[in-house]
Parts: sequence; C-alpha cells; structure tokens
Amino acid sequence: MKQLYAALVAILVTSFAMAQTATVKVKVLDEQNFLLPGASIQLDAQNSRSISGNEGIATFINVAKGKHTITVTYIGYKTFQLEFDCAASMELTAKLQAGSNALQSVLVLGDRLKGQAKALNQQKNSDNITNIISSDQVGRFPDANVGDALKRVPGITMQNDQGEARNIVVRGMGPEFNSVTFNGERIPSAEGDNRRVQMDLIPSDMVQTIEVNKTLTADMDADAIGGSVNLITRSTPNGFRLSGTLAGGFSPIRNNGFNGTASVVVGDRFFKDKLGVILSGSYNRNVFGSDNVESVWLKDANGKVFVGDHDQRVYNEMRIRRSTAVTVDYKINTLHSISLTGSYNWRDDKENRFRLRHRYRGNFDKPNPADLIYDDKGEIAGYKNAEVIRQTKGGLDNGRNENRRLEDQRVRSLALKGDHLFGRLRSTWSVQLAKASEERPNERYIAMGRRNITVNQDITDPERPFTSDNTPLTSYNRLGELSEQFQKQFESDLNAKLNFEYPLNIFPNQKGSIKIGGRLRSKKKERDNTFFNYTPVTSFGDITKLPLIDETNSDFYPGSKYAAGQFIDPKYLGNLKFKDAAQFKEADAPDEYVATNFKARETITAGYLMLKQDITEKFSVNLGVRVENTSIDYTGNIVEDEEELKGQNSLKFDYTHVLPNLNLKYRFSNYFVVKAAYTESVSRPKYFDLVPYMLIKRGDGELQSGNPQLKVVTSRNVDLMAEYYFKTVGLVSGGVFFKKLDNFFYKHIDPAYTTEKFAADFPNIANPIPAGESWTYSQPRNGKGADVYGFEVAVQRQLDFLPGFWKGFGVYFNYTYTHSKAKGLVSVDGKTTRNDVKLPGAAPNMFNASLSYENKRFSARLSANYTSSYVDDSDDGGYNADSFYDRYYDKQFFLDANASYAITSRWRVFAEANNLTNQPLRYYQGVQERTAQLEFYGPKFTTGVKFDLMK
Repeated sequence: MKQLYAALVAILVTSFAMAQTATVKVKVLDEQNFLLPGASIQLDAQNSRSISGNEGIATFINVAKGKHTITVTYIGYKTFQLEFDCAASMELTAKLQAGSNALQSVLVLGDRLKGQAKALNQQKNSDNITNIISSDQVGRFPDANVGDALKRVPGITMQNDQGEARNIVVRGMGPEFNSVTFNGERIPSAEGDNRRVQMDLIPSDMVQTIEVNKTLTADMDADAIGGSVNLITRSTPNGFRLSGTLAGGFSPIRNNGFNGTASVVVGDRFFKDKLGVILSGSYNRNVFGSDNVESVWLKDANGKVFVGDHDQRVYNEMRIRRSTAVTVDYKINTLHSISLTGSYNWRDDKENRFRLRHRYRGNFDKPNPADLIYDDKGEIAGYKNAEVIRQTKGGLDNGRNENRRLEDQRVRSLALKGDHLFGRLRSTWSVQLAKASEERPNERYIAMGRRNITVNQDITDPERPFTSDNTPLTSYNRLGELSEQFQKQFESDLNAKLNFEYPLNIFPNQKGSIKIGGRLRSKKKERDNTFFNYTPVTSFGDITKLPLIDETNSDFYPGSKYAAGQFIDPKYLGNLKFKDAAQFKEADAPDEYVATNFKARETITAGYLMLKQDITEKFSVNLGVRVENTSIDYTGNIVEDEEELKGQNSLKFDYTHVLPNLNLKYRFSNYFVVKAAYTESVSRPKYFDLVPYMLIKRGDGELQSGNPQLKVVTSRNVDLMAEYYFKTVGLVSGGVFFKKLDNFFYKHIDPAYTTEKFAADFPNIANPIPAGESWTYSQPRNGKGADVYGFEVAVQRQLDFLPGFWKGFGVYFNYTYTHSKAKGLVSVDGKTTRNDVKLPGAAPNMFNASLSYENKRFSARLSANYTSSYVDDSDDGGYNADSFYDRYYDKQFFLDANASYAITSRWRVFAEANNLTNQPLRYYQGVQERTAQLEFYGPKFTTGVKFDLMK
C-alpha cells in the first residue's frame, strides 16, 4: 500500500510539472448539433487516437503546444479534418456531414440510419464485445418499454408479463445471471425475493442509448455471467432542444378505455455553455387484459394423466407508467466537470382477476384410485373428491385502488459524478443513492364455491385441456375466501466509485493507460407483508344473491368452450367495511406471510487494476483483475405449523472472489474488427434463497428453509467475435462463446429427512422431527456445474447498392444458437442424479428479422422475433426429480409493424401495431403438448405524432 501511495504522489508531481503541454477536448456533432458518440479521432499522423464517449467528447492529454491536425472518422459520415493552434488547454468542435466520401456509394442518411450509425460506431470502437441500440433505433421499432427494445439485440430474449417484456435472458442465461445499470450505476430490484430489474418499468423514450456488454472489463461489476445492460439517459444537448410524442390507441382484447402516451424532452445550455440541463418526462396509460387457462397435470399409479388443478382466468388490467429524468452538468473549465442525474420511474398496475377453479382435493403425489373416473378406454375422464371455486380479486374502493388490486412499483436514483484532469492523471468519481419498492395495499379476495363435487375433464387436446362440473350456481354454499393483504418490500442502495487513469506507453509510439479504482455497494432489502381473513358477523346468507357480474366472453382467446360465468362484483368487494367490528371479525393469517418476511443487508467492496495498451497500430489489449468482497447479514423467521412464530434466525458471513479478464481487439482495417475475450464472472443467489428462514409443517410432515450457505455461481467465459462494418451504414458479424459454470442453483427435495439429518444441519434450532419419522424437506441447493456454448450471427444492411427506389430498403437479421448441459441435480430419493439436462433459462434458438424502407419523408418496418422453448427458471418452474413435472417456457413468435411520415423536418406522424401474431405466454409441463399456462393478450395498435424542435 505504501508503494501505491508513493506511485500516486510521483504521478501527481510529474503531471503538474508538465507545463509545456495541454489538454485538448474534441466535441463531435452532426449537422443538426446532435452529439456523436463512438467517433474515431486521430491527432496528427502519430499513433495518438481517442474515441468520443456518450457525451460525444474525446480527450487528448499531453498535447504539445503548437499547430496540430485532428481527423475524425465516423461510419455513415464524411471524414472531417481540422487544423488548430494549441496554446493552452482547449475544447474543439468537429461538425460532421452525413454521407460518404466514396463517390461510388453516396447515401443520404435519414433519422433511422443516423441512429444505426451512432450505435455501430460505438460498438466498433468498444474494447469489449458489446451491442448498442441508440434512441433513434428504438424509436423506429414499436417498443413501449426498454425490455421490448432489448429483444431486438442478438442473443437476447425476454420473459413477458401481461404482454410486455419484463425479465431479460442473455445468451441462454436467465434473469438471475444478468445485471442492469443506469448510466453505469446499479438499479435495485422492486420485487421482493430476487435481484431482477423489471425492464417493463422503464419506458423506451426515456433512454438515449442501450449498451449490452457481453464481455466484462475489470472496471465493471462482476455479477453478469450472461451480460450487463447499461441504460444511458439523455445527455445535455449542445443547444436548445424540445422534442416529444403524443399518441393514442387501443387493445382489441379489452377495448373499453383510452390508451395514451405523452412524452417530452427539453434541454439547453447556459452561461456561455458552461451549464447544461435536460429534462425528460413520460406518461403512458394502457387499458388491456388477458385471457388465461392454467393446468397442473397429475398421474395415477399406472401413469395415466389427468388435470388435477385447472383455472380459467379473466384479467382486466390498467397499467399507468410515469417516468421523469433530469441531468445537469457544469463545466468548471476544460479540465474539470461535474454532473447530477436524477430519475424516477413509477408504474401502477390496477387489476381485477376472475378465476374459475376446479381442483382435486386428494393427494397430488398419490391420487386415490377410488377418486378417479375412467372411460371405456381406460383413460381418466374426471375425478371425485373435488371442489369448484369462483374467486374475485380486487381492492379497496378509493382513489388509488379503484376496486382493483394495485401493484405500485417505483425506482428512484440520484447520482453525482465528477470528471477531473490533473496534468496527465484523470480521475472520475460518483456517488449514487437508489431505491426500488413494491407495495400492494388493500389487496382483496372473495370467493364462493362448493366441495364434494365431481369434475369432468376433456384432455383429448392437451394443449387446450378443459374441465367442467354440473353444479348449479344456486348450490354454491361456501364463502371460500374473504381476505385483505398488504405487501410492502423495498431495496435501497448506496453506491460509490473512485477511479484513476494515467497514460502508460509500454510499447514505443503506442497509446496505453493504467487504470485503478475502488467500488462500494451497500444494499438493504426488506419484505414486510401482512394478511387478514374476515368473517361476517352476520352471515351473508345465500352468497349467490350477492351482486354478481358475468365474465363469459364468446371471443375468449383460448376458445369459446371456456365459459367463465358469474363472479362477485369487485365493486361490492371494494366497498366492504372490513375494519367495522360490527360487520366483520378480523383474524390475522400469519401462515400467509410470516415465513416470507425477511431483512437482508449486503456490502460489496471491490478494487481493480486494468491495463489498456495498443501493442501495434492494429492490435490492442485490455487486461485486468477485479477483487470483490461480499459481506451479508440476513435475518429470517422460524415458523411452526405455518403460523406460529417460534423465533428468528440470523447469519453473517463474507467471501472474496479474484476475477481476471482479458479483452483483445485486432483491427484488420477501419471497418473489419475481430475481438476475443477471456473473463471470469459471478452470479449471487436470490435474496430469499439466502434467508435463514424455516417453515415447519408438522401436520404435513414437511419442512422448508432457505440456504445461507448457498454458494455463488462462478463462470469462466471465452468469446470470439468478428465484425465487418460497411462504409455507409451496416454490419455483418459472427461469433462463438463458451461458459463453464460452477455451483448453479436449483431446488432440492429430500423425502426422507430424519431427526438425525436435522440435528446435523441445524444444531442451533430445536429439532421438530420426531424420532423414527421421515419428513419431506425442500431447500435451494447448488448443482455441480453447467456448460453453455453457442454462436451468433448478425446482418444489418441498407441496400444502398441497389438503384433508385430500391435503395431505400434495409434488412436486419440476427440468430443465436445456445447449447447447454447441466449436471448434479440430486433426485428426491437422494440416490440418483439428473445429469446432462438443459440449463434453466437457456433457449436453444433465437432470431430477429426485419425489413425496412426509408426515404426522406417516409419510413416503415416489419419486425419478427422468435425464441424457442426452454426450461423455466422461476420459483415455480425448473426441473423436478420426475421429468413429468418439469416446467418449460414455450416458444414464442412476435410480429410487429410500424410506419411514419415526416410532415416537415420537425414533425412526423406514425402508426404502430404490436403482437400481430397474438402470441400467447405459454408454459408446458413435461412434454410440449401439455399446457400448464396459456395466456393471450391480443394485438395492440397505436398512432400519434412526434416533433423535434431545436436551435
């Protein structure tokens, strides 16, 4: 450590002594004064190069005083040269003209192509393997949120929720294996038990650039085995800018409300361009719904299958998304600047759900043969010992819930950053406060039903299983449920970074630098839910006489044979006075929440050393090592018989990882680049999987617990990518990747858990298992390992080599193949192991394709997105000891279209159509034809106007 301090002091002394040199910053703009990130800038004829960052600025230090020349190259733009006389530190402006210097290939860039040019230049000049999407590209796809925009990237698929992309899967690695940052800073998760960032929470028009880093460098957080997604908000403009969108539309599935979007961006520079301010805001209101059927498949002792639990669900949904962001930067002088960025994303989901359920009330694992009804072919045609339930989900009748279940998710972030040059030493720092929360206040349920009935089933088409009963509504005699719950969970982060970078030219006449830095991530996560059951003081009497509504829809997407029928009106449910002791008796229901509540603290401290060096004019290296220490302090509840809180269990420990990485880049030419990388990365377990809780069910002989000793997944990654960029705008690329994972996660079940095993595993907790008994015990565990490998190819090309009208067409295509093999999943009998299964979340095939057309005024695009089926990686999914119960996320194919017309250079009208294929969300159990969930959302149509005004 003393040697490090001495080196830093020496660097500072040397830097301040260099009075005969200066710092030159180059700001790169297009003809409309938009910043151009990713530009290549050459100083003189020497090997002094730099790349413009997200703010369009490149920096040269140690520039000798006197006359110099800069040369700026940018795909899709004419080469720019400028001679200047350097007398002191200064900032230059390079304004580029769209087009090409090659006379045989002259192309005038429209708005969409300018967006592609920005993205491709950044991608080409990055040290690591990455994919870039600019805001101009996002605006040309019909994508309302960041998640839908991300599914256009090679190697990425999204898991949907209510028809919008929510969870990201990168190169076959599920949501838990990827990270999301906001301007390079981490975003906390609004969900209660995991680390996933909800991508449908952030509207696409709030983001300037999306970076998908598929290989890491030492200055990046290491917990991104699949990839790291960086969402970059809009930087301050070079002058006044005012732009916005106003749109409306409808969803045919529930065409009973207004769908509208409004967004605005305004920014300018003040005080002789020292102060820059940009403010953006977005509001989206979407009324829609979904038609859903769900099934749990069971089997008898002879392997005959039947549906033991079947739901028909009708969802009526209102989603309101509000977002705002502000960035203020101040240039103290050419060498020093600071910035402040704040963002607030807030989404309300207001939902009514009507659920018709038929359920077998016997043992799911070993159905009683006497309960099953067989047809003359020996197939199961139904079952006895069943019940039917009609449940209404709603909420309090107030200004927030509006008789609906309200899910209130918010993410806030405030970050202060600095960028300083002290002679040749560059220092950057940041401090960020962020918080994500989810609340569900006054969520209410009411249900009516009947037990001891017979259920008939038709599974001749297992993709559309159907159950029914002959119970008239007038014979419903059970108030199956009358409850209200409150869910509250949050995650707060304090993040800080400090970096130093100093030029270090190991090879003569070749540019290089050494970079060191430190990182702090202090995290707090809590879940505090409550749940109450209510009993009427005076009986409702005949519950079928309560106010009812009929949710039957002849256009129900899964099929007209499904008739939802009558349910208690959510308006009636919302107006019940539960807190009036004269009307209702309240009973706490700890079995619904006590075991799931927890508190967690994590502190991650990291340091890194990174060397960037050009070996030759064509070959460069980024070599580094990152050390991360993680300290955790988790507290969970010990709960007996699902409701009795017996105490709490806490655990503290820490661990350290040393993670080397190497990124290589070889430039065959300015347009042909090959990149290779070896990196090591990690993935931490879900929060709740680490919580030392215990749920004891004596009556059922069952035991559940978290696993604070769950190991972190580690991965060694090898990547190779070749990219050829066209001189106008376009790309052809291909690459391969390999990941070797250790300790991946799965849920282990032990059906023969004895008192001796418990005593060995939990010596500090009172043993609940009587001697001689065997209970069923479930706990998250680590598998042995997994291999993931595959390849990806991409083509992005404007057909500018064609004559006349055909020059306006463009193609966009990418395909990713992923193969995975996991091993070490112990079976329920503890004696056998499932090996060579697919890694959960790893989709074998993914592709995007689009055909576009653009001229000076008109542009249009037809876009397709496909992902093949894969094993679900959610809490309710994944592998089981018996493959019959495995749960898969089925293949999906989306087709979207959009078009726009420029009325003037500043005003444009547009129309969009999403999900023209009416692609459902589908899960299947065991084999593809057995539907576990089938949920349709229908297409969505939007039209509106965009404007962009500037000086």
